[in-house]
Amino acid sequence: MPRFSRWRTQQSESSVELSEQNGVRALHLGSSMIQSAMRLTAPNDLELAYTRCMMGFLLFHPCPANILMIGLGGGSLAKFVHHRMSQTKITVIEINPQIAVTARNYFSLPADDERLQVVIAEGGDYVARHPASADVLMIDGFDDGCQVATLCSQDFYNRAREALNRNGVLVVNLLSRDKGRDEYMRRIHHSFDGHVVTLLTEVRGNQIVFALKHSPGKLAWEELKQRAEKLESELALPFSKFIMGLRKHNPHGGGYLEI
Repeated sequence: MPRFSRWRTQQSESSVELSEQNGVRALHLGSSMIQSAMRLTAPNDLELAYTRCMMGFLLFHPCPANILMIGLGGGSLAKFVHHRMSQTKITVIEINPQIAVTARNYFSLPADDERLQVVIAEGGDYVARHPASADVLMIDGFDDGCQVATLCSQDFYNRAREALNRNGVLVVNLLSRDKGRDEYMRRIHHSFDGHVVTLLTEVRGNQIVFALKHSPGKLAWEELKQRAEKLESELALPFSKFIMGLRKHNPHGGGYLEI
C-alpha cells in the first residue's frame, strides 16, 4: 500500500493543506485539487504536466530577461526557472502570505535574491501598475478550483498585454472543464488581437494558453522543431511533444504555424 498523509501547515483555520504520497508532496488550497507538487528527491523539477506545458512559451520567446508570475503555489515554476535559467529574473506575485511561507518551509523555494523576488500583493493590481515590465507573464491563479475573477476579466487581459515588452508572451493556465473557459478564451483573443495558441495537457485536463503581444508571422514547423530539440536538450522538458500538441490543437497551413 502507498504511504499517504495529509496535514495543515499550521494549527489554524487556514485552507492551506499539504499531502504526501509515493515521495511526492502536494499543496491544496480549499479543496482536494492539487495546486502544486514536488518530488522530494527532485525539488527543482516540474512534477505536474501542466507546469511543464507552461514552459512551452520558450518556443516563442527563448531568452526572457524578466518573467512575472501571478500565483506562487508551491513555487514549482519559480524554482525551475531560478535553477535552470541563470540569465532570467523572476518576480512572483502572491496574495496569501501563508502560501509564501509554506513554499519556503515545505517546497524548497529559495529566499529572495538578485534573481528571485516574491511580492505579497493582488496580481491584477500589480499588473496594472507595471506596464512594459516583463518579457513573459505567467498566470496560474485559482480559488477553490476556479479562476480568480480579477485574473480573467477583459480589463485584466488588456492590462496583461500592456505589462508585456514588445515581443512578450502571456501564459495562462486554464481548466478545460471550466464552464467559463470559452469566455476567457474570447477575452484573451480580443486583448491580443487573435495572436493566441493553446496546448492541452490531457483530455479534460489543463489548457495552457500562449498569447503573443505581436504576431511573429508564420512560424515554420521545421524552425519550431529545431528550437524544440535545442530546448529539450538544455532543460529536459518534452518540447517535441509540445510541437505535436500545437499542430493538433491550433489552425495551421502547410509547413507553418499561424499566430
